[in-house]
Amino acid sequence: MTVNSEFNVAIVGAGVAGLALAMGLHRKGVPFTIYEEASQYSVVGAGIGFGPNGMQALDMIQPGFRPLYEALCVGNKPDNAQWVFFEGLLLEPGFGDGQPWNGNLKSAWGHKDYLRKSAHRKELLDIMTSFIPIETVKFSKKLVSIKEYPDKVTLEFADGDVATHSILVGGDGIASIVREYILTPTHPEEAKPVYSGAHCYRAVIPMEEASEIMGEKTDVAKIYFGHNRGAVSYRITGGKELNFLLIKATPNESWPHPGRVTQPLTREEMLADFDGDNIDDRFRRLVAKAKPVKWGLFHHQKTSTYYKDRVCLLGDSAHASMPFQAAGAAQGVEDALILAFVLEELMKSPTRGAKQLGEINIGLKAYDAVRRPRAQKQLDRAFEVGKMIYFQHPECGSDMNKILDKLQNGWLDWLWFPDLKADVDRALSQMRKELQK
Repeated sequence: MTVNSEFNVAIVGAGVAGLALAMGLHRKGVPFTIYEEASQYSVVGAGIGFGPNGMQALDMIQPGFRPLYEALCVGNKPDNAQWVFFEGLLLEPGFGDGQPWNGNLKSAWGHKDYLRKSAHRKELLDIMTSFIPIETVKFSKKLVSIKEYPDKVTLEFADGDVATHSILVGGDGIASIVREYILTPTHPEEAKPVYSGAHCYRAVIPMEEASEIMGEKTDVAKIYFGHNRGAVSYRITGGKELNFLLIKATPNESWPHPGRVTQPLTREEMLADFDGDNIDDRFRRLVAKAKPVKWGLFHHQKTSTYYKDRVCLLGDSAHASMPFQAAGAAQGVEDALILAFVLEELMKSPTRGAKQLGEINIGLKAYDAVRRPRAQKQLDRAFEVGKMIYFQHPECGSDMNKILDKLQNGWLDWLWFPDLKADVDRALSQMRKELQK
């Protein structure tokens, strides 16, 4: 199987970032093919949402996306809590009720220009894929080898097929083969994801079951703080379901299951992670609803480059992070936005083949220069929020007043309200300036 085209992009991975790039390239008329290892579009995961930056990027990628997505979204239940990103409570019995910092959304953080909206991942993927011609997607394609030549990049798949493209974009997730290809020769210590020192259990349950356990605490998105443990919950599926994570921090321990990010275990082992008098019994009832699968929380602690010659990274392959700012998907969409404009510029160039390699490197260098510092900052800040949740933060410890002082005073403003048009212009300006030399 060889793709013959003067300029054609390979996207490995049909996750949110890869699909966002495909949406942008299709709208711009840039030829592409998506290669997805699964036999169909994946529904792995549960709740998902975008901050204002993610919606801004999607508006620029495909204006038709927003009305379809927002029709399926749900926010917090009370009218006066639509601006709330999360409300902070405690994991201990009583959730911290009666504390001076608690009550009437005093422990919430968000922004007056933020409107919480979450959906089920499958709903999101259904909308995104509606903008992508199915003939551009090849399923059951497990990438096993990448070979670069002066005039092309070749992809070899487990089924024996081979495909040739001008550029390869790796959106193949946290355990990315494309990432290993790019980083192993020069930064081998960065090629694989790093265990963050925590694992979680997650589930989506009917709201009737959740309300029976948590009552009105399901109405507003919550983060529950505790010593080496935490929880996150929010409404999805039009308010019919509750998405939740229950987290156990294991500081100074390594992940005991090399080569995999999940590990099945017994229900008794899972419940044992939430033993103790310092945890409200309602969390034990919640975790009992989860599948007995332990999810290691990994991230890419450092990444020195997003590209090498004709190959580059986006989404979780580039900057997998902790989930505590609900920002991973939006960062992948920002990647897709910048990269779509860069690839469009390269397609417009009359240069092809080996002669275009220099241009491609200039374009990918501009993409890297704009996206990598911002995505890395988000990654670092998300890890820091995790430290706050588990009461491990060196400044805040278990002092909720100090934690809330950080989170409530512009913590997310830089992330949510960027000028993405300026980012696009900066990437294109750098690219054009270098091309003119």
